[in-house]
Amino acid sequence: MPALKPTDFYGEITYLGAVGAGMGLASHEVDSLQLTFEGPMGEVHGGLTRESCSRVLAQHPRGTVIANTRQLTILSEEELAETAAAMGVPELDPRWVGASVVLRGLPDLTHLPPSSRLQGPDGATLVIDMENRACVLPGKVIEHFHPGFGAAYKPAATGRRGVVAWVERPGMLLPGQQLRLHVPDQRGWAPLIRA
Repeated sequence: MPALKPTDFYGEITYLGAVGAGMGLASHEVDSLQLTFEGPMGEVHGGLTRESCSRVLAQHPRGTVIANTRQLTILSEEELAETAAAMGVPELDPRWVGASVVLRGLPDLTHLPPSSRLQGPDGATLVIDMENRACVLPGKVIEHFHPGFGAAYKPAATGRRGVVAWVERPGMLLPGQQLRLHVPDQRGWAPLIRA
């Protein structure tokens, strides 16, 4: 019996980006993303493993080698616009926030259930790890383009920073493709409110 349910929700790829060596957090726009099990080819966030960071300090000392479930950063075009409006700036370029993939049309993308899948037409499949928490690093890039507004990024992006994901099945992502959402076929964890 399948454990993941295909849905009628799709996100259209409106931006693809890659972060190169020495670029800091910012990405640059690319025409396609060739996905391998290590993530997008040539991406600094790629690899089967990574060193642990502040997000998992409760589980691992900083610098511990762990599985890389943060190969890609996926954002919503609509949530980027909402964040820009909350900041009082006309737009947020996906490059400034290190986006790998920006999707249009997938509601509440930042809160997709962990372990959901986004699957492309050639079978390329991304597994959602979890929400990508807002931090101050994109604000430093934004400050360069909108002086005086960089510090507003973290509070404005809270709950709208997208998700991080890893590659379950290699393939190619192209602008304009539709990625279909598949969700785990299980109820929410009842004790979560107490946790």
